[in-house]
Parts: sequence; C-alpha cells; structure tokens
Amino acid sequence: MTISIGIFMFDKVEVLDFAGPFEVFTTAARVAKASQGENTRVFEVFTISRDGKPVKARGGLVVQPAYSFANQPLVDVLLIPGGVVSAELARPEVIQWIQRTNNGTQLTASVCTGAMLLGKAGLLDRLSATTHWEDTAELQSLFTKVKVVSGVRWVDQDAIVTSAGISAGIDMSLHLVERLVSRELAELTARQMEFDWTENR
Repeated sequence: MTISIGIFMFDKVEVLDFAGPFEVFTTAARVAKASQGENTRVFEVFTISRDGKPVKARGGLVVQPAYSFANQPLVDVLLIPGGVVSAELARPEVIQWIQRTNNGTQLTASVCTGAMLLGKAGLLDRLSATTHWEDTAELQSLFTKVKVVSGVRWVDQDAIVTSAGISAGIDMSLHLVERLVSRELAELTARQMEFDWTENR
C-alpha cells in the first residue's frame, strides 16, 4: 500500500521545514524501491497550496506546488511546515482545509511554527505538542488547552505529531518512516541522506 504525504505550501514557508520532510519521504521511497524491487511504492509525496499558484518561501525561493485545495489527491499524512504563519492563521479557508483534510488522514504532523496552524484548527487541544524554541511561549499563550513541551525534537500523540524547529522536521520525518513502514527503512534512509538522526530516546 502506498502512503500519500501531502505537504502544505504558503508564502514565507521555511524552506527546510518542507524540503527536509520532502527529502526524507522521497528518499525512503527510493531506498525501498532499490531494496525491495521496482514495483515497491511506499510513499507518494506532493505539495499543496491554497490556490495552486507558486509560493515564495523564506529567502525568496519560488516553488510551484503540485496541487491546490480544489484538486488535491487524498492525503494519508498531512504535513504542515512552519515559517511566517500569521497570514495563514488569518485565513479561515486554510484553517477549515486543515480540519477537513485531517478528518481523512492517518496522521497530521507539523514542523516548527506549523504547530500554530494545528492549534488554530483545534487539533492540539488537550494534547502535548512542541514547536521552535523561540515560539513555545507564544504557542502556549495562544492555545491554553495545549501542553507545550520544550527541549525535544518531536512529540508523537498518535494521530498528531509535532516537531521543534527547522532541522527537527527531518528527525521527526525519519521517526514517521519508522512508524509507518519500519525501523530498517528509517535507518537506511538516514544513511542514504548522510544524516545523523537525533531521536527522542
């Protein structure tokens, strides 16, 4: 069974917040195919923006999303990266899309300040969660029903997984590869990426 990974894109998204997980899941798919046969498809990864138009990430990188809210495929794992999220927090259609998409996912994950969007959607209520160290106080003050955890790379609450800032999204994504497929594939993926996987152990 192929697991679809949908990554939300928006203006001022943090580049490594989306590119790190994208690299992890696409590398895992490539490694699995190499080791298990050409017909193996563990992950299908794609990007989604509100209107399908190009977005300008932080630092000026322009990225063309594959889909819009209107034409996206079914999403098994929704990943919400961070960055400057104030504009997205103020868009009801974005928050409603997160809520609606989450209803059909196996799990929903965030990187960095993407946790703010999950909080706004009500997905973190009564759960533990984390975000970038600079933003933990704001996350707690905005969403008082959330137990904000500091000093960890990610927090796994079954259907909701949140990570700390930027590079921590890579660590969390490797954790999700282990959780969704196998420990072996996660380790092989980290090795292929020449990445020193930091775990919550």
